Amino acid sequence: MSEEIRDQRIKEVNELREKGINPYPYKFEKKETTNQIKERFSHLKEGEILEDEKVSTAGRVMAIRKQGKTSFFVIKDVDGRIQAYIRQDKVGEESFAFFKKYINMGDFIGIKGFPFKTRTGELSVFVEEFELLSKTLQTLPEKWHGLKDKEIIYRQRYVEMLSNDDSLNRYKIRFNILKTVREELNKKDFIEVETPVLHYLTGGATARPFETKLNAFDSEMFMRISLELYLKRYLVGGFDKVYEIGKNFRNEGISYKHHPEFTMMELYQAYADYFDIMDLTEELINTVVKKVTGEEIIEYNGKQINFSRPWKRIVLTDYIKEKLNVDILKDSDEKLLNVLEEHESIPEIKERGHLIEKLWDLVEDTIVDPTFIMEHPTIISPLAKKHREKEDVTERFELIINGMEIANAFSELNDPVEQLKRFEHQAKLREEGDDEAQMMDTDFINALEYGMPPTGGLGIGWDRIIMFLTNSPSIRDVIPFPMVRKSNEE
Repeated sequence: MSEEIRDQRIKEVNELREKGINPYPYKFEKKETTNQIKERFSHLKEGEILEDEKVSTAGRVMAIRKQGKTSFFVIKDVDGRIQAYIRQDKVGEESFAFFKKYINMGDFIGIKGFPFKTRTGELSVFVEEFELLSKTLQTLPEKWHGLKDKEIIYRQRYVEMLSNDDSLNRYKIRFNILKTVREELNKKDFIEVETPVLHYLTGGATARPFETKLNAFDSEMFMRISLELYLKRYLVGGFDKVYEIGKNFRNEGISYKHHPEFTMMELYQAYADYFDIMDLTEELINTVVKKVTGEEIIEYNGKQINFSRPWKRIVLTDYIKEKLNVDILKDSDEKLLNVLEEHESIPEIKERGHLIEKLWDLVEDTIVDPTFIMEHPTIISPLAKKHREKEDVTERFELIINGMEIANAFSELNDPVEQLKRFEHQAKLREEGDDEAQMMDTDFINALEYGMPPTGGLGIGWDRIIMFLTNSPSIRDVIPFPMVRKSNEE
């Protein structure tokens, strides 16, 4: 049936061209969005007409009811929807016949007319002129909400957005959040900068990279897994406060909270430590939540998440000991492994750092409200400064919300000799088969040897926060065009 409709619409396009009418014109003077018209004339009473007030708007036809010499239709734009009314004696017999024959659901149309409110109280536009702006060939899905195949929704997100107002609004919220983040950081005198996406070495995170090749240099390269090491080079060069919001790429699994391509924000502030960054993180996210939702307590997946300040601060070692009765600093590798065996959670690599991270995985999902987990062991924190008062731990925190890591931050390691030792340990892990370990970045060491001031750094994964603020169960629901398996047609 849809192929028959498509063939019919192609026929209509050809008919229009034969008549000298362009079914895909270049421009229309859209003066107001649908919502602006509604706001401007919301005061009208039922049955009231303002024929002297002119409006001009455009959008996609989402519903149409053709009746004799009149028709009602609904157009949708980025702001919302509005009803329009067209009558033969107003636009003329020829124009009305064109409307009835050639305007279909899904087409883009521009209208000019005046506002009125129907007897049922719906603000509408009385059409005096209209223009076909784009002829659609595909039929709109009638029951997009009923689709059960998420892969189709992810593959054809544009169809979900044009058919489902909730979907369109979800992405408006997404980009409004990122806009708010920029505004807040700019107010604090942070400068937005850029770093390379293609790297010769991977660093700044523990992750498996995507590999590619630069033909011009005949050189193997990697898609970046982190923004960190190049942002720190800015501080070496003389910047004090920098941030970047950009894509990272990690060649790992896809789940409700993981996606190979995701949006990360990292910032670095000279002359600050991780306590300063903790305060900044709390303030920034709290501000975003309040601006987007108007509340500090939100509902997510049947739970309440309380973003009101101050947020709880917990020492990582103490929390794991409380939940699993094991001391990750003092107990032997054997004891750590025994606990993991009891929970059937054995890592492939049984190096102590991997054992600690696996133990943390067992208890992470017990945290719901925003909580700072602090003082990670040095062995799993190759870029963080050692704690100024405690042995074997670093000045590092992770922000956990609803069992997910949202942010990671350090008092940044700026001692080049110590950083070299940490990289050497990571390089050894790679030699032993850990392809997620960081590589030896000698140029970064060279940069640190020129001197980097005391610095606090932060990385936030905004996709997961957007999940919370749009009540979306999966990270792929908040990424406009997520990864899907290649179809047979591609």
